[in-house]
Amino acid sequence: MKAKRASRAILYVVLTIIALYTLSPLAFLLINSFKTQPEIVSAPLALPSSWDFGHLTGAAEQINFWRALAITALVTLTSVALLVVVSSLSAWMMVRNHTRFSNVLLLMFTAAMLVPFQAVMYPLISLMENLQLKNLLGLIIMYGGFGLSLSVFLYHGFIKSVPRSVEEAAVIDGCNILQLFFRVVFPLLKSTTVTVIILNAMWIWNDYLLPFLVIGNSDFKTLTLEIYYAKMLSGQYGNPWELIFSRSLSFHHSYHHRLFISAKILCQGRIRRRSENVEITVP
Repeated sequence: MKAKRASRAILYVVLTIIALYTLSPLAFLLINSFKTQPEIVSAPLALPSSWDFGHLTGAAEQINFWRALAITALVTLTSVALLVVVSSLSAWMMVRNHTRFSNVLLLMFTAAMLVPFQAVMYPLISLMENLQLKNLLGLIIMYGGFGLSLSVFLYHGFIKSVPRSVEEAAVIDGCNILQLFFRVVFPLLKSTTVTVIILNAMWIWNDYLLPFLVIGNSDFKTLTLEIYYAKMLSGQYGNPWELIFSRSLSFHHSYHHRLFISAKILCQGRIRRRSENVEITVP
């Protein structure tokens, strides 16, 4: 009994250390979002002298936070809903109609996951420009196309475990094909649906390159584009860290982005302190 308690205590300590390590970049952003730029560079790990919300409100006003948040949420929700419906229906039809064509189609979906986005980036953007779809609608369609392969692959593997007898009983009770899928089959796919939603929502919400190529510097920018163009306003060599930290904290960037910003500001602060301590002597 004592050994079990000791092992559980050790497990809790290890998990607590991992949690603190994972949340440390977020805490770093939270602390520095209340500082001025000189305070950030001189003492990035110290607490702020005053807890001023001016940088948060200033950053939100500078990048039109609420409009960008609404656009990002619209693109993410619409794209994910489109992916869930189309990929689940496609996978269901390929599983239940087990023909040579369905096998080839599944192979094409699987092979499409191996093609990098950079290989089709410029031809796709040129095609969308010719179709007059370099806008939010075109962005949603492209997200649906890029995320379709993985989503179909996930649904296809799970639908194989759904017994055909359940569908046959629903058909006997008078269900048509849409009722059969949305009332009988789709509720059984909850775990796969949650996986598909999480994977695609995280990718679409934090994506920068595709919105940059499709939307650019238009009036309907996503959060990542608003942050990028706000950074460009500070010049090539300027870094308004007091606003960058506030934006990054408010706009839910990924863990790796927070870690990159934390490492960069620490390195800049160390370099500046070293340059201040160097004494130049003239013979």
